[in-house]
Amino acid sequence: MSIFLSKLSQNYLELLIDDEYYDITIEIGEDPDVKFFRAHMNILYYRSPYLRQILTPSKKNNDNGLTHVKLPNTSPEIFQIILKYIYGGILSLDNQDTFENFEVLITAEKLLLQELVDYLQKHFIENESEWMEQHFELIYRTSFQSNHLLELQQFCLDFMEKSPEKIFKSFDFTSLPEKPL
Repeated sequence: MSIFLSKLSQNYLELLIDDEYYDITIEIGEDPDVKFFRAHMNILYYRSPYLRQILTPSKKNNDNGLTHVKLPNTSPEIFQIILKYIYGGILSLDNQDTFENFEVLITAEKLLLQELVDYLQKHFIENESEWMEQHFELIYRTSFQSNHLLELQQFCLDFMEKSPEKIFKSFDFTSLPEKPL
């Protein structure tokens, strides 16, 4: 059996760029930073369990009209990166700074894109551990607010066990939630 994923990925990315045949608009961000994206309900429905939950009522009630969804707590720039992943299975971490890559992880977690979440957690642990130590409070708080960021939670627990003095000396130590501590 032959697999031709490269061309398939390219075709789906062309579909994303094409202004025809879309059946959903997604309003991303909050004023004044709002952007509208055109997409395809079936692709979003099958790629993101979170979007599936949102789109299921629309799919049942859709009379071949245009569906509109709002995701206000997401940055348009980050959502564009996520859409490229959803459509083409493509993710480039080279063009963003580490904090933007972390925002991609947070957004992927919100959209329940577990494959991407797992990949990004591994990337951060293997390639950005120093950055995570410097931003420990952010990593700790974010990871323990989720049931899907288990690898980052484990990183935090291991770091606290290995280097408690760094945690106690940190400026943000008193703001860390007690429960996981």
